[in-house]
Amino acid sequence: MIEHIVLFRFKPETTAFTRQKIVTELMALKGKVPSILDISAGSNFADRNQGFEYGLVVRFADRQGLESYQVHPDHQHIVHELIRPALADILAVDYEFPQQG
Repeated sequence: MIEHIVLFRFKPETTAFTRQKIVTELMALKGKVPSILDISAGSNFADRNQGFEYGLVVRFADRQGLESYQVHPDHQHIVHELIRPALADILAVDYEFPQQG
């Protein structure tokens, strides 16, 4: 299994509407990208967030699933049209772990 974790820090001028739209569009990828096993996203409430305001976690069966997600046209559309214009900084972590059960 692959866990893909992304933390977002938005530009100060990025509106709450735009931030929520990004989360909504990312969550909708589960029905569009076949390799997504599970996805969650939301506003970060931790006091140790170092300015990263939102988080995304996506789970895949394998690295090939992550790779197909990265290049999927619907994901690329969100990245280029919504996320990049609003983004001040980003942090991503991908790791592999044994499938449970």
